[in-house]
Amino acid sequence: YHMQANILIRCLVGLIFISEGIQKFLFPASLGAGRFHQIGILFPDFFAPFVGACEIVFGSLVLVGFLTRFAVIPLIIVILTAIFTTKIPILINSGFWQMAHEARTDFSMLLSLIFLFFTGSGDYSLEAYLKKK
Repeated sequence: YHMQANILIRCLVGLIFISEGIQKFLFPASLGAGRFHQIGILFPDFFAPFVGACEIVFGSLVLVGFLTRFAVIPLIIVILTAIFTTKIPILINSGFWQMAHEARTDFSMLLSLIFLFFTGSGDYSLEAYLKKK
C-alpha cells in the first residue's frame, strides 16, 4: 500500500510548496523579498521570486506526480536553505525547544521530500498513467 499512499504525501508537499510560492508573490514585503532581506539572503529581489517560482513549478510537478524524483531535488535545496537561514539562528539564540517548535513543518517537509525521492510518484500519478499508455 505504500505506493498508493504516496498520493497523500504528494498532496501535502505539493500544496504546501505551491501555496508558499504564491504567497511570495502576493505578500512580497512579509514573505517574499522583504523576508529574504530580513534573514540575510543576498539579492532578495531576485531570489524571492525565483524561489517562489521554483516552489510553484516543482510543487505542481510533485502534486500531479510527474518527474517527482527530479522535482523534489530543488525543493530539498529550498527547505534546507530555510532551515539553515531561519531555524539554525533560532537554535543558537533561543535553544533547542524553541527551534524544534518552529522547525516542525520544515523537518516534516524535508522528510516527506526525502521519502518521495526514494519512492517516486506512486501508482496514482501522472507518471504511472503515462507509463500505462
